[in-house]
Amino acid sequence: MTRHVSDSDTIRRQNRGLILRALRTGGPQSRTTLASATGLSHASVTAIMQDLIAQGLVEELASPERSGGRARGRPATLIGFRRDAAYVALFEIDVNRARLSLVDYGGVLVDRLETEVTPATFRDCAPTQFLVAQLDHLCRRTPRASGTLRRVAISVQGILDREGGGLKWSPIAHLAGPAFAHELAAHTCLRVTLHKRGRLLAEGTRWMHPHLLEASVATVFIGSTVAMGLSQHGQIAGRGGDGATEFGHMNHVPDGALCRCGMRGCIEAYAADYGVLRTTFSVPEATPPAPAVPPQQYEALIQRAEQGDRAATHGFNLAGRAIGYGLSRMLAMFDPSHILIVGPGAQALHLMRAEIAAALGASLVCRINGLPEVISHPDEKEPIFRGLMMKTLGEIDQTDFAALPATAR
Repeated sequence: MTRHVSDSDTIRRQNRGLILRALRTGGPQSRTTLASATGLSHASVTAIMQDLIAQGLVEELASPERSGGRARGRPATLIGFRRDAAYVALFEIDVNRARLSLVDYGGVLVDRLETEVTPATFRDCAPTQFLVAQLDHLCRRTPRASGTLRRVAISVQGILDREGGGLKWSPIAHLAGPAFAHELAAHTCLRVTLHKRGRLLAEGTRWMHPHLLEASVATVFIGSTVAMGLSQHGQIAGRGGDGATEFGHMNHVPDGALCRCGMRGCIEAYAADYGVLRTTFSVPEATPPAPAVPPQQYEALIQRAEQGDRAATHGFNLAGRAIGYGLSRMLAMFDPSHILIVGPGAQALHLMRAEIAAALGASLVCRINGLPEVISHPDEKEPIFRGLMMKTLGEIDQTDFAALPATAR
């Protein structure tokens, strides 16, 4: 009997998870559509919906008006997430800024704070103290969310420690070392998760470009750093279990230009904004990189190259060459159909494309299979935010709400 009950609970949880995943992926839907999408019977969907509505997780929505007035019968009742069922707080931290977003259970942005990050930010204020202050400020601005805030998720640049509580290394000054995710969890009594930006780039790309949802895609961020996220046939892949890579720190030129990581010759040392800046102004390669490059300065470099400035053009040529040869090495092990360039560097793709194509064309894989399609999405914030949001809400669906017991009939 115990085994039977256990199996029944497992099946019920799996079925609830299927329904929640279908709603998360496809938005508000009718019970009939959900039955078709999940493979569950209409009776099972109806029973699960009765529970989810009673538990305040979903609600029936007003039916859209029919156009033309020619359709007969009652319009289908759509089911969607109840927005106030839960809230999540999403931190995105990079070398130039920190952004904190409050999102409701329906995936709607409720509030947002943005703060400049400088090399002194986490020297003058410990990471945990900074995060607590930002989160407290957000909760004071939206007090209704405090009681149902379920997760805090943090996107960072760098290499995570094994426990996922902090960073072993980061280009963000003074952020590595403290287990700030664990400390924030202890302070707030909430589940706090830490994520590499590369994975979120891959995750967000899938959600923002539906035609790539099941494709194999390499998403490359070019800007203050160089990062990559991989998805293989819709599944996140990469180094370790976090679905990201250290693409930017792949060696490009032995004993070459100095990278922010302290090593020499990394792809990032040539292709990141500080690498292009260093090349353009003929700064010696052994010179320590600038701790941060203002966005306006990088945009000015793009304009100079577009106007024919030879030094700036050379800087973007070397950047494209570094990216292209890095991609050609990656293609020897991974075969994406698309390469998506995101971040500030996407605005300079036309200045780097020839060198990227030349480097890819020199590889055996591309000579045989042809070049993957290289496309751009200039705003890296949206893929990262979308990936962080969908991953966090999806975890709440499956770990918190799919496991809730059935309501009494």
